[in-house]
Amino acid sequence: MKLERLVSMIYMLLNHEILSASALAEKYNVSQRTIYRDIEAICAAGIPVVSYHGVNGGYGIMEEYKMDKSLLGSHDVDSIITLLRSMSTIFEDEKAEETIHKLQTVQRESRNPAMSLDIGSWRPYNENLRMIKDAIANQFVLQFEYVSTKGERVNRSVEPVHLQYKYDSWYLYAYCRLRKEYREFKLPRIMSLVVTGEHFLQHQHEPKPAKTFNEKTHSGKGDTSITLRFSPSCMARALDFFVGVDKRFNEDGSLEINLENQDMGGIRWLMPVLLSFGDGAEVVEPLELRKMVKDTLQNMIEKYREV
Repeated sequence: MKLERLVSMIYMLLNHEILSASALAEKYNVSQRTIYRDIEAICAAGIPVVSYHGVNGGYGIMEEYKMDKSLLGSHDVDSIITLLRSMSTIFEDEKAEETIHKLQTVQRESRNPAMSLDIGSWRPYNENLRMIKDAIANQFVLQFEYVSTKGERVNRSVEPVHLQYKYDSWYLYAYCRLRKEYREFKLPRIMSLVVTGEHFLQHQHEPKPAKTFNEKTHSGKGDTSITLRFSPSCMARALDFFVGVDKRFNEDGSLEINLENQDMGGIRWLMPVLLSFGDGAEVVEPLELRKMVKDTLQNMIEKYREV
């Protein structure tokens, strides 16, 4: 009960200029002597409580310790709290929770949040996220087995720089000692992660900027235009995946998506995406890609010839 009273008193002092001992005693239904002891305990915890004398005297927290409410509007505070809540859930970050409590003291009114954010709190690799975050903070070398886009399993030793969330997944940006350059590693492909006790020196690097969907898919090495048609049953998922591209709705209810300036030599990423839609997706053009899909499907059928 005393701890709850102390925490409540701290927030009361943060939200008011000055509170008298009598007002605090009345609110918490204790004696003024108890309030004096509570104030001493709060000061001992490192929170700078100031005593003001006179008719309108009482207790307050040093102004330099408070966050100026005029610096942040209610929308700013709500947005920051929303982001911090999601991050604290993933990383079990007590400091983030403390920051949330501090920000709540500058909210002008208590209300239900207009927005919530979940950037992967359910992910099975959240423990890896927390290990990597600690390794970045302490500059520890990481070791793991990584599965490349070519299906190769290679042991990597890396010096982690930062974590980034994009394309609905987490990525580690790090200096790879094997390749001797900075690389991105997708977390679901990281296995047998180990945080070594080896420290590395801070590198002079420029963080890799996040790419848009078009930058990711357009290599600039070709000018092929790809048109895909999706049935109504697959339309919602197609819109979820292909963001920021040209699209057209047909009279029969189907959806057509156009990908401009594609390099057919680097189109491997599109094949598994198309196959995941089953018969709900069709390549309209080019003919070369239609043949690639046909050949892939025929190879798949051969695997089940005896069924």
